[in-house]
Amino acid sequence: MDTDLALILGLVISGFSIPSIISAMSDGRSPRVSMITILLAGGLILYALMTHPGGYSINQIPDVFFGVIGRFLN
Repeated sequence: MDTDLALILGLVISGFSIPSIISAMSDGRSPRVSMITILLAGGLILYALMTHPGGYSINQIPDVFFGVIGRFLN
């Protein structure tokens, strides 16, 4: 898997998991599935940061995001 794709998937999955955690906690339920998805997203982000030469900086994330989207639209 491409490190750029892993980073973006991890960020998107974690972004969708946060509202799910808040919803489960407000309903009084245990956020089990949401925590599993957070672990999955964290693993993807960690994989991308560890295997990408030089790592990523915060300023590179928008360029990487639109680069990955652009690869799939072409």
